[in-house]
Amino acid sequence: MQLPRLLLGNTRRWILGSADAALWGLKSIKGNCNNFCTVFKDVTYKELKNLLNSKKITLIDVREPWEVLEHGKIPGSVNIPLDEVGEALQMNSKDFRDKYNEVKPSKSDSLVFSCLAGVRSKKALDTAISLGFNSAQHYAGGWKEWSTYEYSEKKEEN
Repeated sequence: MQLPRLLLGNTRRWILGSADAALWGLKSIKGNCNNFCTVFKDVTYKELKNLLNSKKITLIDVREPWEVLEHGKIPGSVNIPLDEVGEALQMNSKDFRDKYNEVKPSKSDSLVFSCLAGVRSKKALDTAISLGFNSAQHYAGGWKEWSTYEYSEKKEEN
């Protein structure tokens, strides 16, 4: 009876101790991240519109080509389907330009990924970050949100 209780107590301390250490580690990262932690954030509709107007970003739409043809695209975006993102970001500049008709972004360029509703663009963001593209973000609202805002803005103008 005493041995199981002792083992349970030691196991509980080990688990809780590990959780405390993990939480302390996250707190220390958060406290020391400087600009690193703010780089990987969602972009809002208004932020994306301003970034596109400034021409300081590359907007990559990771939907399939048929989706872009059927539903439309955010003006200024380049279509690179999700399953091609990793390979595309590692291509040499000439091959990238030949395939996508755009200048290949460098690892220091600002990238924003979009899709239909934010799921695939988040995966593309994770891929880009893993490849060293440290100024990458994603537009979580995607085409659905963009087209809703654009339609309502055009309706208000008329």
